[in-house]
Order: sequence, then structure tokens, then C-alpha cells
Amino acid sequence: MKRHFIAPVALATVIALTGCQPATTEKTTAVEQQSKTNTAEQTNPFFSDYNTPYGIPPFEQIKKAHYLPAFEHGIKLNREEINAIANNSEAPTFENTIEAMEKSGDFLTKVSNVFFGLTGSMSDDEMRTIAKEVSPKLAALRDDIALNEKLFARVKAVYEQKDQLDLRVDQKTLLEKTYKNFARGGANLNDADKAKLRELNAQITKLSLKFGENLLAETNNFEMVIDNKEDLAGLPDDIIAAAAETAKARGHEGKWVFTTHRPSKNPFLTYAENRELREKIYKGYTMRGDNPNEFNNQKIASEMASLRYKKAQLLGYKTHAHFVLENATAKTPENVFNLLDQVWPAALQRAKEERDDMQKMIDAEGGNFKVAAWDWWYYSEKIRKQRFDIDASQTKPYFSLEATLQGIFYTANRLWGVTFKERDDLPKYHPDVRTFEVTDKDGSFIGIYMVDNYVRKSKRGGAWMSSFRKQYKMYGENVTPIIYNVTNFPRPVGDQPTLLTFDQASTFFHEFGHAIQGLLSDGYYRSQTGTALPRDYVEYPSQVMENWMTEPEVLANFAKHYQTGEVIPQALVEKIQASGKFNQGFGTVEYLAAALLDMKWHSLETAKLQDAHKLEKDLFTEIGLIDEIAPRYRTGYFSHIFSGGYSAGYYGYIWSNIYDADTWLLFKEKGIFDQETAQGYRKYVLEPGGSEDPTVLYRRFRGQDPKVEPLLERRGFIAKKEVKKEVKKD
Repeated sequence: MKRHFIAPVALATVIALTGCQPATTEKTTAVEQQSKTNTAEQTNPFFSDYNTPYGIPPFEQIKKAHYLPAFEHGIKLNREEINAIANNSEAPTFENTIEAMEKSGDFLTKVSNVFFGLTGSMSDDEMRTIAKEVSPKLAALRDDIALNEKLFARVKAVYEQKDQLDLRVDQKTLLEKTYKNFARGGANLNDADKAKLRELNAQITKLSLKFGENLLAETNNFEMVIDNKEDLAGLPDDIIAAAAETAKARGHEGKWVFTTHRPSKNPFLTYAENRELREKIYKGYTMRGDNPNEFNNQKIASEMASLRYKKAQLLGYKTHAHFVLENATAKTPENVFNLLDQVWPAALQRAKEERDDMQKMIDAEGGNFKVAAWDWWYYSEKIRKQRFDIDASQTKPYFSLEATLQGIFYTANRLWGVTFKERDDLPKYHPDVRTFEVTDKDGSFIGIYMVDNYVRKSKRGGAWMSSFRKQYKMYGENVTPIIYNVTNFPRPVGDQPTLLTFDQASTFFHEFGHAIQGLLSDGYYRSQTGTALPRDYVEYPSQVMENWMTEPEVLANFAKHYQTGEVIPQALVEKIQASGKFNQGFGTVEYLAAALLDMKWHSLETAKLQDAHKLEKDLFTEIGLIDEIAPRYRTGYFSHIFSGGYSAGYYGYIWSNIYDADTWLLFKEKGIFDQETAQGYRKYVLEPGGSEDPTVLYRRFRGQDPKVEPLLERRGFIAKKEVKKEVKKD
């Protein structure tokens, strides 16, 4: 099998690709030049099969200088492959057109998986410079393929005979998606409009990169330096120690530094007694991309929204949201707004009640001020502790990073029989990375799982899952996946392990929910496997995974005190569960406000540049957002929609949550480790990926479409119905 076959290319092309130009001061023969070119290719790891266990990229051999030549070669190769398909003299068939396209671009995929994987976690000026050079070229390649008239004619010819073809379900899905992608990519446009589309795509790509760069700079540049120990009052010891380490790393020896990275910012807002400093770090976070400096993202966002509207209009769609949602399970903006409108009123009312409770506490303590946004975390935590006699300092000792990871592995093993064996001898891209062999219940090899947990300046914020290689079978053998999770947890300080907050532990379970879908994928075509799903469905498996973490049976297995080994007390477990609906008004409102902000930007029916401040203010007035809550993401740092892939799709988390809540109701009825349910979930949700309409697959698993009531019950917005657990008879 030759998945990464490198076709012979013309000498001049090879020279251009490798950068091995002859010196101007001496004559170089063609033979000598070819020798230099071959040497360059031989030393570039991308130009040969990886001679590593399981085909893991040989990270220690890959240098930054290797990326551009590899990208150039991959782009050229992909063009040649596509041109060969388009110019094929044989009549178009599914195999010689649709499947051939699916198999094209292997080399480029190989390079992209590594480079774009590492730009998220190993970014620096050089990597960003490469991204700036490569991204427009990749965008141009995508346009060249999408706007190739001969290629589209062949695709259309196959599509028009689809009812006469004897195709499997996944093949029908591939054919329909391929045709639709061409139509959505402008294949039906005239030449003038195709040129306009190319220019729009190039501008959007350029602005998206700039938005991300600005946000990274804003996030890394902010630091709140504290030199008075009294200003640390209220903060847990581990947070203080981490701030001292950050200060040392940033050249402030003997002081404490807090940043807008969540592991630093969130604890400060939650525990710091100094209200002025809480305000400072809160505004430092919420003003990112909105400061009067060269990193301001307001105009970039407005320009991107305008360009996206123009693109949608060019392609025949009313708005960018209509364009995006055609491929989502929601289908239309109207359906999105219908869901958000069902949840918003109850969430806002609950948030107002939570705000009033905090104001009562402030008044009772003699505080002579009105509760503000930077007070919410602090006073909600105090109320949580008062009402449920619980705070993070009680739970964190039971959620060490290592224990939580073992809890994740325990859960996966109980559900699907998979096991994880750590390997210290496999290639890794950073010393922080840990690598595991994953095997199925029958002992067969499933894939490789990597985790990269600690915060560092080279990482973008947040947590995510991706792959260095997806699972597929399209070359006649099962290619196993290489999946990784990246998080931004604090580093261990001294001899103390990293201790996670309850939310951080939940985040780890969440991201593993994506990872297990990538690992258990069982599909034929690469473009359909793993998490190749609509944006408003892809978060469903990750959200389901969070549920197991709070179950007593799971907690008893992994939630053990890092010093004593004591299992988390049942009384504390009950408090955790009792507090599960606490502060849900705030959490839901800040999320929905961001989702509505996304829809506002991308439902615009004008190309006119917007004043971002006015657009936000008008929206928040319209929906009645209270001053004490800011949206989870304001325009200036809304990377999901302006430098990620979630434009007109941020609502997808709550849309997926409907599937999650409905699924968890079934597990609670049948038993959280019920094997019939677990195997059905694996068969119809985790394994198929995007090989078939996910809503059809869900109905096969669940026997019904999901209902919104379980979601509303979970968040405490409507009364919960009693779940009757089945009792199985012997």
C-alpha cells in the first residue's frame, strides 16, 4: 500500500519546492542540482514513511525548516492528483472520481496534521510566520479544487446517476457531501463570481489569522504583578505558589503574577478578597482585543462578518448563518433561535435570583456597593460554601491530575472494555506529553492516545482534541488513529501534584469524550471518521462523558486524597451532586449571550461594517442581559467564531446538550455501565462518525428524537421527573 507515495516531479519543480537553488557565483549542473534536491528530501521526515512505532510522527527529527518545502510539495502533488482525476478520459464513476478525490492529498494531510496540531500547542514567531505563508496557499488550493469546472462536471455526472448506483450508505453520504461541497464552494458560479469568491476567501483567511495572533498577544501580554502579600488574602496556597512560579518565569522574582489564562484568572476571581484587583484581572480578560493598541480585533471582526455576508450572498444564501446551518443538524437560524428562546427566559430569571442572593450577602456583610461582574465568582463561591458547605479547597485534594486521568480510563474500561498502557519510549513533541497504547477488550490494538496537560506560553488557551492521524480503511487495511488531548492545567509546584478544580476535572472528562470517539472510530473513508460531524452534534459525545465523573461509583474508584489515599467521603459526594444545579443561571446566561452574539454577527443582512460596541450593546439590551454578567466571549476575543470553525455554530454546545441529556436519561434508567446501552452507544454514536446522517443514527440508538425537557430539568429550570431505574431479573 502506498498511502504516502511521492510521484516523480520535474527537476525545476523539485528545485523550487526544496529551496535548493544553485549559488549565483558558480555553475551547477543538472545532475549536481538533482543530487542536492534528493539529499534535501532524504533529510526531511515528511518525504518518507515514518520509521517509528505505530507510525507516530518522528517529532524529534522534524525541524521548522521542513514545513514549507513539505507544504509546497504536498500542494503541488495534490494539484497533480486532482488534475489527473479531472482530465481522466474514462467516463466518470464513483471509483475514478469521488473515491479518487477522497484518496488524494495524502502527503498534504500528513504534513498538515503535524503542523496545525503543533501551532495550537507549540506556537512561536517562526511557526506563526509559516502559518501566514502557508494558509493563503492552502486556501487557494481549496478554491482551485472547488472551482475546477472539469472536476465538477465529473462529480455532477456521478451525482446525477446516484439512484442507479449500487452504493453503500457511507458511499452515498460521501457522494452527496462531495457534490454539495462543490456547490457550496462556488462551482455553479460564472467566472467573474468565481474570481470574487477567491478574493473573499483569501481576505477571510488573512483576517482570521490576524485575529488569532492579536488574541494570543493580548493574552500573553497581560500580567497582574502583586508585590504585597496582603493582596493575596483568600487565595489557596497552591494558587499562590503557582503565581510565584509564574512571576519567576516572567522575571518578577519574589513577587506573584496572575494572567488572563483561565487556571490563573478563574481562581483569583473566585477567592481573592481584594475587590479592586478582581476588577483589574476581570477587565484584563474581557477587554482582550478591545484595547486601544495594535492588537484590537473590533474592526477585524466587523470586516470578517461583512466578507462572510458577501460570500453567502454570492453563493445564493440569505446570510452567513443560513450558509453554515445548511450543513448542521439545526438546518436553519430559525431553529437555532427557537431552541435558545426556549432556554433563555428561564436561565435569565434564575440568574437574576442568583444576583439578588449575592446582593443580600454583600448587604449583610456591610458592603456598601452594588454587586458587579467581577464579584460574581467570588460571592457565588461564598454562597455555594454557605448553602452546601462545600468549596473547591475541599474537593481539589481528591482530584489530582493523575487520579482524574485514571478515573477516565476506569470509566472507558467499564463501558467498552478498552485499556490504556503508558509508553515512555514513543516519540513526543514536548516533554509534557504522555503517550498510551489503547487496546480493545479482545486485546486488539485500537490506537495511540496522547495527553498534553500543562499550561505554557506556546499554547493557545482552552482545551481540545485532535489527531495526528485519523482511522480509516480506504486502502484495504485498518489504519489506526493517533489521537491527542490538550489542556491548560497548572503545573505541579514542588512535590505537590497538580490538583484540579471540579470544573477542570470535568473538562478533562469532556475532552476525553472527543478522544474516545476518535479512538473507537470504525469507518472506511478518512473524511468521515472520528469527529467528522456537524458542529452542533460533535460536542454531544464529549458532553455525555462528563456525566460519569459525578457518579458515586466512579468517584469512589478514582477520587482519592492525594496525600492520604482516602476515598472521597460519601457526604462530600452528596454535596457535589446537590450543588450541581447551583449557579446554573449564570453559566447558562453567559453561554447563551455568547451564542446569541455569534448569531447576531452572522445573521446580518448587510455588508455594511458594524460598530462592534454598538452591535453588542443593542443585542444585550434586546435580550435583557443584566449588567452583572458579560457574555462568555465578547467580540474581541471570540476566537471560536473569528479564528476557529464555529462561526454561526457556537450555539452547538447547547444543541448537543439536548442529545447528551436525553442519552444520560437512558443510562440512568438502564444503569450507568449497562452493557447493552454502552455497546449501542458505541455502535451508533462513537464508531460511525460522519458516515451517515447522525440524527438517523441517534434514532437507531435511542429509538426516538431527543427532547429538550431533560436538558431543562438538568439545569434546574423545570421540575425534575423521577427516573425509574430498570431492575433486571435473573
